[in-house]
Amino acid sequence: MSDTANHSRIDHEQEIRLAMKRKKAARRWRKIIIWLCIVIVGAGGAYYFMHRQGTSAKQSAVTTSSDAIVYTSSYDVSIDIDGYLEAYDTQNVYVRTDGTVTGVYVAVGQEVKQGDLLFSVDDTSQRYGLASIQADIDSANLSGNKRQLELLELQKAAAEKTLEYTKAYANFDGVVASVDIDEGDWFEAGTTVMTVIDRSKLKATVDIDEIDMQYVEEGMEAKLTFDSLPGETVVAYISYIPMVGTYTDEGIGIKEVELTIDDPPASLSPGYTFDGSITVEGEVELTLIPQAAVSSTRGVTTVQKKNDDGTYTTVQVSVKYLGEGVSQLVSGDLEVGDTVKLNNATTESTQTQSMGMGGAPSGGGTPPSGGGPGGGSGGPGR
Repeated sequence: MSDTANHSRIDHEQEIRLAMKRKKAARRWRKIIIWLCIVIVGAGGAYYFMHRQGTSAKQSAVTTSSDAIVYTSSYDVSIDIDGYLEAYDTQNVYVRTDGTVTGVYVAVGQEVKQGDLLFSVDDTSQRYGLASIQADIDSANLSGNKRQLELLELQKAAAEKTLEYTKAYANFDGVVASVDIDEGDWFEAGTTVMTVIDRSKLKATVDIDEIDMQYVEEGMEAKLTFDSLPGETVVAYISYIPMVGTYTDEGIGIKEVELTIDDPPASLSPGYTFDGSITVEGEVELTLIPQAAVSSTRGVTTVQKKNDDGTYTTVQVSVKYLGEGVSQLVSGDLEVGDTVKLNNATTESTQTQSMGMGGAPSGGGTPPSGGGPGGGSGGPGR
């Protein structure tokens, strides 16, 4: 009975993982298509900017073909998320001592309160051992052997704990989700035979990458959609952000952020999958430079800043690569409007491409949800 339930749970978890992989693959292709559209539009805008001023503009482009401008853009940041629901709390109840089950006091679907008795195991040998120790304690008191009395008191405390192991109790108010135990069954210690869950709230863990984490704070709202609730949106909030992150097989740093749903709809259940988004209030303004201007040597990141006399100065910077040839300037002695040198850029066509990818002066922009600098998962393929 226990093996069948375990296999069923494993199969269900595998189905959830496969569904999540399919959804992530579909989202990845949508991001790639969105980015291709942004690149095409950006390249067209850069072409117009470069050529609308006639011959003088063309001459300027030729003389500065290896340069780009530090610029700024504002974005509505929306971070795409997906995952599956879990019970707010789960108690996997296991047998803590070898023995025969003498009573099962709950059934699947039954509500329980903290401290309710769930099942019991035969305690005859435990009670006998405790009574024997108590008799030895009485004798030691008569003989006045203090050392023996101290040892017996320790034995008694251990025997009382062993007696407690013959009964299992609910750790919190909840609902019995599974029962794989019957009166008369014999179990070894350590066997999980029952599950109690707290469904008063639901939670989920979502992966947010290192680029988007700069915008995420505890308490922020997330809007979730479920196949089981077509046309409806469920509001969750960020309830926990771990101090330490991890990284994916692709080498992308992430944090496993926890969401909580208070008072979830009755139709939602642990295991249901969702899509959703976390929207940052207000526009986020980023200072951007082409990645082609950035050099890294022995862990030091620099750009070549152009001086008024046409010479260049090496400036140490900190940047975050946002994808598609664009980096966000995090720190460094650069300002919007400064000119930086592009690495290995010697022709007008190279400069035009760089400006189309993010080298043009600020014009603002609002990339679609899940794409663009600072939005979604940081660009296609992430």
